[in-house]
Amino acid sequence: MNDETDWFGPEAATFGDRVAGAREAAGMTQTQLARRLGVKKATVVGWENDLSEPRANKLSMMAGMLNVSIMWLLTGEGEGMDGPVLSEGADMELAPLVAEIRAIRGEMRSSSERLARVEKTLRLKLEKGE
Repeated sequence: MNDETDWFGPEAATFGDRVAGAREAAGMTQTQLARRLGVKKATVVGWENDLSEPRANKLSMMAGMLNVSIMWLLTGEGEGMDGPVLSEGADMELAPLVAEIRAIRGEMRSSSERLARVEKTLRLKLEKGE
């Protein structure tokens, strides 16, 4: 699968995107997944919104319930699921929007990494009393 069609690949989706996509493909609501995992719905919402990550035992259980590999949930690589199948016309119409979303996500990732470096530098300077 190439970058243009890999909806859940490492460059196209986050952990939360993959959890939500796999959960929906499995026909489960957030409440149902939470109940089966023994967590609160808010916990699943946090995972899907990339606000938190599950512990290893819950990650393993979730992968089994959603019929995907742990590696796919974490990285988008390995045994997972394909993205939605679009008709030829819809694919042509949506391709520019998907490309723009990916470009924005890349810019955000770059900005986030830059922000983390600046925060680290500031923290070190404050600790040194500079």
